[in-house]
Amino acid sequence: MPASRAVRGWLPAAAAVFAAGWGANQFTPLAVVYRTQEHWPPVPVAAMFTTYLLGLLPGLLLGGPAADRFGRCLTVRPALALSAAASALLAAAPVSPSAVYVSRLATGCAAGVVLTAGTKWLRELSAWAGRPDAGDRRATYATGGGFAAGAVTAGAFAEWLPHPMVLPGLAHCLLALLVLGATRRVPETAPEPGAAPVPSRVVDLHRAVVGNRRFLWVVLPASPAVFGAATVAYVVLPPLVANRVPGYAPLFSGLVTALTLTMGIVVQPLAVRLDHAHSARATLTAMVTVIGGLTVGAIAAHRNSAGLVMAAAALLGAGYGLTLAAGLMEIERLMPPKAHPSTAVLYQGATYSGFLTPLLLALTAGAGTAPYPALLAGMAAAGLLCLAVTAGYSRRSLP
Repeated sequence: MPASRAVRGWLPAAAAVFAAGWGANQFTPLAVVYRTQEHWPPVPVAAMFTTYLLGLLPGLLLGGPAADRFGRCLTVRPALALSAAASALLAAAPVSPSAVYVSRLATGCAAGVVLTAGTKWLRELSAWAGRPDAGDRRATYATGGGFAAGAVTAGAFAEWLPHPMVLPGLAHCLLALLVLGATRRVPETAPEPGAAPVPSRVVDLHRAVVGNRRFLWVVLPASPAVFGAATVAYVVLPPLVANRVPGYAPLFSGLVTALTLTMGIVVQPLAVRLDHAHSARATLTAMVTVIGGLTVGAIAAHRNSAGLVMAAAALLGAGYGLTLAAGLMEIERLMPPKAHPSTAVLYQGATYSGFLTPLLLALTAGAGTAPYPALLAGMAAAGLLCLAVTAGYSRRSLP
């Protein structure tokens, strides 16, 4: 394929990943609107956020195989259309709980497919354009940029424009449709059927990784902290201090989300510098950062301080980025190169268990078991135990 077409093609592919991230995270500031303006209870709102996970995991697992079988284009474009339809539903029935649940489920499924298949597409288009090293970096920036832009834009729309639960969904629907049109002429990059690893062989390799002691005692204990840290920062903490930012709660939520995700992107080169094949210092640094963020978050909730929430979000965002990057580098050392993309999805599936954190905290706090400051402090204490386990095994079972 001519290099010029590849150069033109990677931009729409990156835009597809960006649009999927936007749709996935636009709900975060809207959740504050549901809580403060519609007075929906905390547990249903947390459950709506978690419903996204129920669609995301199948999308992640099926997106890669579907892209290999049907092609990148024929996988990404229908998923983009589904993402647009989900946002249209959210805008059409913003105060219907059932519509919100369906929208979140469809958004998660679409995001999982686009993030998996779109990353492959972007990686291959970048390689065809003579930049094989740029594909993963572009996918990371497109994903993180979409997550951050979706939250900030939805928060700004909800803050300053009329119909705060309608316009954000319509804006994303329009964006997704525009990107859908832009991807129509992007070339297909799927390899020939025999070029990919044999599925049975990849399954055997996955089993070997899951049974590896380093995966069990170094990678796995830290994996829930990836999105556990992120969701505590931008889902759990902002509503707790909404009374400290009267009239600006949705915008504040969007800014906290953007800060968290921006920090997650900025610190990933630090994880690369910290990484070492004969230790787990990158993972240990990441876990310490998450524990510090949870501790500051507990203090913020206790003191009802919006400033401390921003500080906690910065630490938790840094912990999110460091933990994700460190885990992926550990996985890369445990698998041969051809199995890296599918194994990365396997690892990310484990990290997405952290999306359950807001719901679990809401259920526990709602039952009167403990207030949020105590729950966050308890999470920090549990993190210390995981840190001790990881530190004890950090120099064992080296790849």
